[in-house]
Amino acid sequence: PNLSPEPTSLKPQPALLSKMPSTDTNTASTHSWRYSKTLLIATATLGLFTELLFVLGLISMLSAPIIGHLADQTTSRKIPLLLSLVGCTVGTLLVAATPSVWAMYVGRILQGVAGTGAWIVGFGMLTDAAGKQHQGKALGIAGSFITAGIITGPAVAGALLEWIGYWPAWSVPLTLLAIDFIARLAIADQPAASKTAKGDSMPSSASHDPSEHEPLLQDSTNINDEAKRSASQGFYAIMFRQGKTYAAIFNVIAFSTILSGFDATLPVHLRDAFGWGPAPIGSIFLGLQIPAMCLAPFVGWLQDRIGLKWPTTIGWALTAPLLWFAGVPGDADFLGIGSDARGQGAFVACIVSIGIVWSFVRGAGTFQLTAVLHDLRETNPNIFGPGGGSSRMFSLTEVSFSTGLMLGPLICGSLADTVGFYWTSCFMAATSAFVAVTSFLFFTHKSRVVDTPSLATD
Repeated sequence: PNLSPEPTSLKPQPALLSKMPSTDTNTASTHSWRYSKTLLIATATLGLFTELLFVLGLISMLSAPIIGHLADQTTSRKIPLLLSLVGCTVGTLLVAATPSVWAMYVGRILQGVAGTGAWIVGFGMLTDAAGKQHQGKALGIAGSFITAGIITGPAVAGALLEWIGYWPAWSVPLTLLAIDFIARLAIADQPAASKTAKGDSMPSSASHDPSEHEPLLQDSTNINDEAKRSASQGFYAIMFRQGKTYAAIFNVIAFSTILSGFDATLPVHLRDAFGWGPAPIGSIFLGLQIPAMCLAPFVGWLQDRIGLKWPTTIGWALTAPLLWFAGVPGDADFLGIGSDARGQGAFVACIVSIGIVWSFVRGAGTFQLTAVLHDLRETNPNIFGPGGGSSRMFSLTEVSFSTGLMLGPLICGSLADTVGFYWTSCFMAATSAFVAVTSFLFFTHKSRVVDTPSLATD
């Protein structure tokens, strides 16, 4: 007898089971893309690429103060720069050859340390050679070349990789490193800081008339004791007693924060608001870079003529409303500027305008720190030791800029996810307005131009 409480007709029969589709089979076939080899390779490659970028930024930020301190222990710029170029070459070869994953990480670490060293020592050489009179023009021209490299580098590398192959593409940076190495060997090594300090101190010494009771030759023991006392105070202790130092550092951090915040949030906003693809999104960033590349020498000349206060203040003051307006297009209910052709045109015009006014604030913090350094060395040429402090000053700029690069995606990305791009642009606009106030209060109104002999004529 059938003792089962269920009717026999309700039990699944073997014949029926054989005709029913398998749920497991459907699930596996539906999600088979999750197990594809292409997806796994792409995910691993993206993770490795992100880690390599993070390692480069982290190593650069940590090594900058150490490199600046070591570079300022000597008046020679040749040996530190040559060592940095050798490190860049070895690191580039390791990354290009990629014999293993750990070798590629070692190569990126070498590139980070050596590249930071070349950046710091190179800019130290530039400011020492240009002197206070032509500093703005020198930094402006250097900024134009840097921006040109940032814009053209990926395009040239991609074209060479597609047209002539892998190693010919890597031959371009290796050739540039070789040319840089040869050029540095050809330049006569001069004690940059000591000559600049001597030139800066000439007006004050010339205006002082020694009396008949003063010795004609100064006591070298007193000069050495004074230099030791100044060195014992420390570079950062002296620099951070100046209010202009804080304003300059905040200027650098704010600029890199807003720049990296744009990089993190703008692509998603343009995709959602206008439906743009990768090509137009990538080209919109040219509107931020090309105006600065073209206007940087003029802005540097203007800063040399009238100082940093007004160009920087006006630049940040104009940036604030432009950043606010960047969040308006795409919302038809606000000011009537939607996502149609009118809204897209208004957004492009806004981005180009931001690129133009950013020409007046880009590098202003570094220029102000250099001006503070020159002013301190005018009062005491030996205040920062034999190296003059230029390398440590640029390492301070490097750390500040790297800090902003980390804060930008963190702050702006979080705001964009929680409250949207419009309020993110409002935050960036408020930051710009605050930096405009600090620039007006602390930046140099008009630099005292001193005709110091350049290193090339010494």
